[in-house]
Amino acid sequence: MFQSIHFNSKGRATTNASKPQVLEKLRQIVGAENVLVEPEKVEPYGADAVKEKFPPEAVVFPESTAQMSEILKLANSEIFPVTARGGGVGYTGGAVPVEGGIVIGTDRMNKIIEISADDLYVICQPGITTFALQQEVEKHGVFFPPDPASYKDSYIGGNIAENAGGMRTPKYGNTKRYVLGLEVVTATGEIIRTGGKTEKNVVGFDLTGLMCGSEGLLGIITEATLKLLPMTEATSTVRASFKSMEAACKVLTKFTPESILPMAMEVIDKYCIEAIEQNYAFGLSKDANAILIVAVDGAKSEVEKNAKRIEQILRENGGFDVLRAKSKEDEDKLWDVRRAISPSLMKFGTLKINEDVVVPRSKVPELVARIEEIGKRHKTFVANFGHAGDGNIHVNFLCDRDNPESIARARECVKETFALSVALGGSISGEHGIGYVKAAYFNMAIDAPTLEIMKNIKKVFDPNGILNPGKMFV
Repeated sequence: MFQSIHFNSKGRATTNASKPQVLEKLRQIVGAENVLVEPEKVEPYGADAVKEKFPPEAVVFPESTAQMSEILKLANSEIFPVTARGGGVGYTGGAVPVEGGIVIGTDRMNKIIEISADDLYVICQPGITTFALQQEVEKHGVFFPPDPASYKDSYIGGNIAENAGGMRTPKYGNTKRYVLGLEVVTATGEIIRTGGKTEKNVVGFDLTGLMCGSEGLLGIITEATLKLLPMTEATSTVRASFKSMEAACKVLTKFTPESILPMAMEVIDKYCIEAIEQNYAFGLSKDANAILIVAVDGAKSEVEKNAKRIEQILRENGGFDVLRAKSKEDEDKLWDVRRAISPSLMKFGTLKINEDVVVPRSKVPELVARIEEIGKRHKTFVANFGHAGDGNIHVNFLCDRDNPESIARARECVKETFALSVALGGSISGEHGIGYVKAAYFNMAIDAPTLEIMKNIKKVFDPNGILNPGKMFV
């Protein structure tokens, strides 16, 4: 995309961002101490959870919207790539500078500006972690529902840019439901405001919604007004073992006729269970080929009634070793099993390709069964777990990072899994986004006319293509 890109003797992409005069202007904008150029210092900003490294030429840490605006005006004038970065915990390379240039870290923009329990909103900067935000607003008797698994490390700006989900999505939805308004700096350095402090706002196009999930391709978020909810009185979690993943997943649709909307419904397959037990010895049943975790929240009396009925439903549909938490400590122990999955799976391979496909909830049993078939056909180990309650399954193909043939087989599994998800009425990503990792498969989920409109929107916001190049549209 950038005519000015070349590679130095070490194979590192370089652009106009490397010009001494450009680096000096960046130092003038944010202070010399807030511009990193040393290879050992910028290297950590060249990768995310995917672990592939694309070191930037510089990392810049603005403290204000005004500084962000000046940086982008400079980038648009000199024509060099800019990649915004929050916690850097994504799985699709969304915050990785694949075409060089600079990374803008939002670490210093981490303030909460206002909390209104009366009007149910919080205004914050993008560099605060989801966990820190949740902790602060809960002091006021309100809560922020989105809860990605990386909530202690992920930043609010990144959550919005990726439209992050999490375990509470079945009841509360993704991040975009809770974004009332944004302050955004465009590629040309203009500062725009979208939405506001109110739930209802139908003045003009929904630019707030457009920014949610835009992956840093349209602008950089510098302030967010987020919707809050009253704290729930109680929660309860129930866990059950099943003889098969299909049996566990078939239970997902059994709660609706009972007028129960669980806060979370998480499923874990037998391979995840095996890995967890070897690493942590939780004492899970050796007869369990799947585990389903179901959580409800609300008024105390309602939660108690619903939790009891959930226990019954699980048993009536093949669940055994059914456990219901009696305290917050018990709940944490039940959820520890879910949190232990990712670090445990590496026993099955040296390279884990983690994808997050999504289908309508009723199609989850068919999805997981056919993914297992795909893995067997390509002689590739596969483990499934995730947010079954909203149809978002994390599919993990394990292979040997030193064996090209093993990796090629795993990649073919990924391609077939994406095609399967679309065929079942779903899509190739539920919460991880596209980035550069899934860019080659983007047209599986988006038709040509829609793709063209998206590209035209990109041109309006970013005429010179400086924001997060090499992502989504390839």
